[in-house]
Amino acid sequence: MNLDTRHAVVLVSGGLDSATTLAVAKREGFCCHALSLDYGQRHRAELFAAKRLCAAFDAEHRVVKLDLTVFGGSALTDESIPVPIEASEGIPITYVPARNTIMLSLALAWAEVLDSGDIYIGVNAVDYSGYPDCRPEYIRAYEAMANLATKSGVEGKKLAVHAPLIDLSKAEIIRLGASLGVDYALTVSCYQADGEGRACGKCDSCRLRREGFLSAGIPDPTRYSQD
Repeated sequence: MNLDTRHAVVLVSGGLDSATTLAVAKREGFCCHALSLDYGQRHRAELFAAKRLCAAFDAEHRVVKLDLTVFGGSALTDESIPVPIEASEGIPITYVPARNTIMLSLALAWAEVLDSGDIYIGVNAVDYSGYPDCRPEYIRAYEAMANLATKSGVEGKKLAVHAPLIDLSKAEIIRLGASLGVDYALTVSCYQADGEGRACGKCDSCRLRREGFLSAGIPDPTRYSQD
């Protein structure tokens, strides 16, 4: 490993936000090691999107399989719970319990092995679905915990959890990604995308994505199942 190379672990789901986050990490000079989680999600097409994105950005890509359907509790991990097509009050049923904590923990383990002090995650607290593990206070708390819980932290090597999109609107995220060369046609955001990655156009994620492109003034490359 080149000692002059700066390494970062980037969580890449295959969606719009994680694609932009990967582009930001590359712009900031990191050699990116992309991590995706195959957790039994309904929208498995996002994993193929993640593979395409990592190839486009020349990032090492690893997929960890951890079946969260054994717990269920989310429309994304339990086929008996329908994906809602209308906005709801409170935390939506598409929230996957502890998902970001699990993914960050896996990223933390890999970062330690790589002797990396940097993890990137594409959470957003502006145009988002209201998930509790997308808030700035959650990211700060996780970073503090990581620096207490790891060998590298104990030895004085501070680890940073970067959330470069957290204060941006969806339109601002799209404009940023476009300026960094992200091909959003490669991404899949829909909670119930079909096997070819085509979006339903009805779920909360589709709504936020469509409104983001419209507000950004950038053509939406999303393929819909009804097209």
